[in-house]
Amino acid sequence: MFGYVRPPLDQLPEEERERFRRLYCGLCHTLRRRCGLPARFILNYDFAFLAILLSGGEEPETLCARCVASPVKKRTYCGGNPALDLAADESVILAYWQAKDGVADHGFRKGLKYRGVALTLENSYRKAAAARPEFDRVTREQLKRLAAMEEAKVPSLDEPADAFAQLLAAAADEAEGEAHRRILRQMLYHLGRWVYLMDAADDLKEDAVSGNYNPLIYRYGLADGVWTPESRASFTQTVDHSIRLLATAYELWDFGCWAPVLESTVYTGLFQVGKAVLSGTYRAERPARKKDRNVEETT
Repeated sequence: MFGYVRPPLDQLPEEERERFRRLYCGLCHTLRRRCGLPARFILNYDFAFLAILLSGGEEPETLCARCVASPVKKRTYCGGNPALDLAADESVILAYWQAKDGVADHGFRKGLKYRGVALTLENSYRKAAAARPEFDRVTREQLKRLAAMEEAKVPSLDEPADAFAQLLAAAADEAEGEAHRRILRQMLYHLGRWVYLMDAADDLKEDAVSGNYNPLIYRYGLADGVWTPESRASFTQTVDHSIRLLATAYELWDFGCWAPVLESTVYTGLFQVGKAVLSGTYRAERPARKKDRNVEETT
């Protein structure tokens, strides 16, 4: 995925920041254990959010160890559990097929980095796909559907966003309990739609220059990659509606100890990221976010 699903860590109490850091570090350890060392490099906030949603409201057992990122000082982290295992496997599958999709979307020179990622993740992907064959099938199916729409330059936001949303919603299919699965599917569907559209907005200017498919260019006629006041207002309404539908589903379930992190992400973090992407400041701001960097450095 893309790293857009970020909790506003600077607004959370220290206890909740530390809980999130342990989960983030725990997912990194789980990726390494289940899928090999290369898998750790795909770790991002989106996958941590997925692990939290799948956790069932409880924090896994806390362990303590040194790691590559902290070779001297031991760090506490969430030990392995089914939710982390599932999030790790699905993260690798999605990252691998996105890299393969990137190879198909770019020429030889620009596609080299995607080839490198796909090659690096090959063994990790095989392990993850063997453990989650149905999610692997859905991922390939929906990305193929999305590629066909890109080839046809479909001038719709809903159709390509739906393909990615359906893909992400499938991540909930192994969650325990029918009611829980239904709620998670709704949350992940609307989150997937939001992530796809945020990525399109983030890449708008680059795609306008390169000629790569971007549904915003065709939907709003933004050949120069510059928003008009009307198109920006319309797009904001669309993505904010996805967040509100996500929030509606979130309110139907008790997420236990993870409620503060999830609530701050859904009601604050997503809106903050959306505002930064649309203002063109997201990429510039991201490296300077001290709290975010602290989480990553302790993983």
